[in-house]
Amino acid sequence: MDNVYLMAAGWMAIALAASLVSIRLGVSVALIEIGFGVIAGNFGGLHTSPWIDFLATFGSGLLTFLAGAEIDPESLRRHLKMSLTIGVVSFVVPFVCAFAFAYYVAGWDLHAAEIAGIALSTTSVAVVYAVMVESGLAEVELGKTILAACFVTDLGTVLALGVLFASFSPLLLLFMAVTAVSLFFLPRWLRWLVGTVPNRVSEPEIKFIFLVLFLLGGLATQAGSEAVLPAYLVGLAVAGVFVRDRVLVNRMRAIAFSLLTPFYFIKAGLYVSLPAVAAGAALIAAFLGVKLAAKGIGVWPTAKAFGMPVREANYTTLLMATGLTFGTISALYGLTNHIIDQAAYTILVTTVILSAVVPTLIATTFFAPRTRSELEAEEVDATEEIDAGPVIHRTPHPAPEAE
Repeated sequence: MDNVYLMAAGWMAIALAASLVSIRLGVSVALIEIGFGVIAGNFGGLHTSPWIDFLATFGSGLLTFLAGAEIDPESLRRHLKMSLTIGVVSFVVPFVCAFAFAYYVAGWDLHAAEIAGIALSTTSVAVVYAVMVESGLAEVELGKTILAACFVTDLGTVLALGVLFASFSPLLLLFMAVTAVSLFFLPRWLRWLVGTVPNRVSEPEIKFIFLVLFLLGGLATQAGSEAVLPAYLVGLAVAGVFVRDRVLVNRMRAIAFSLLTPFYFIKAGLYVSLPAVAAGAALIAAFLGVKLAAKGIGVWPTAKAFGMPVREANYTTLLMATGLTFGTISALYGLTNHIIDQAAYTILVTTVILSAVVPTLIATTFFAPRTRSELEAEEVDATEEIDAGPVIHRTPHPAPEAE
């Protein structure tokens, strides 16, 4: 389709339908958008274009940024040991298990097995953050702890991909240096901007954040890395500013969830070719089982060791088992650099997308913790019942009979 407006209308119609279905079913809109993308790609002839690819990539980067910006620095310090431990275990155990399965059982060569281990060890910050916002858990300690653990897991993914495969060129060193300097100065720059020009209709604060994300994303791309990689670090760097300015957070959420993230999640569904899934169904199911089992073996006992109740430990384990952004990035890196072939790529990407859907659906349906607003509503109801006092039912006396 050459008409960009009609193409955009088609994608936005899918996004709108996904939102309505999500509200009706009470399921995360990210999962519905992925499912609609699978249907539209296999039966509706939906395809991407360069501008859709850009919106989708920036959508994933903005979601990743917001996930980092939502982490309260005080909360992170209080739960640093728990977040670090869960995050490290969530990366190491699935990486070892998926690598071993791909190398010894599936018969993949060494480097292909390494790509499989990296792709299936990830946790999707984008999916987890979307679920946290929709459920209200982004505002409570559990949600902040899970988001911080996601960051640690994906940092392990990035480091593994870099150590095993990246070539350390001067451009990569320049990108790392510019990122480090930016992270140091960003909080004071943004704090100054918010204090100098607050509540302006032109939104200079948001434009400044977009400028930084575009600049670092461009440097990352030039260095042979991925534009989404520095976004989480930028969000984490300015989290202190966002904690005190909730209006700014809400404005950026509105931009992300209304316009950008639907393109990202719908496009993720387009990666799934149903004929290819049918051909490699057994291996896909095996890889998915390995990832979910490895996450459970690593994360659940760790969460319990830190005193999490069973329901919260189940919920945390399932969300840490999700994968999407960095999983597909790792698989695509392997394909473009001829480390894996198209068949292996399809198997890995399908497994990654299923890992975004299956554990999230189970977690939100059966193990979702109660949010602060729900607990407060119950307290209000209980208080109102106490204030009203017991209801006394009196039996009316019969009227005296007339003589």
